[in-house]
Amino acid sequence: MWKYVLGFVVFAALTLWVLSKGGEIDMSGEKHGIEVSPEAAASAASK
Repeated sequence: MWKYVLGFVVFAALTLWVLSKGGEIDMSGEKHGIEVSPEAAASAASK
């Protein structure tokens, strides 16, 4: 049983590490409507 707990903790730590290395990731859940920050709109327009 302790191996399952250890595996979960290692997997959770690895997941958090990968997410932290991923840059700007929005973890706030679903968003409805159009709410774009000016920085995101400017970078999207320049592409």
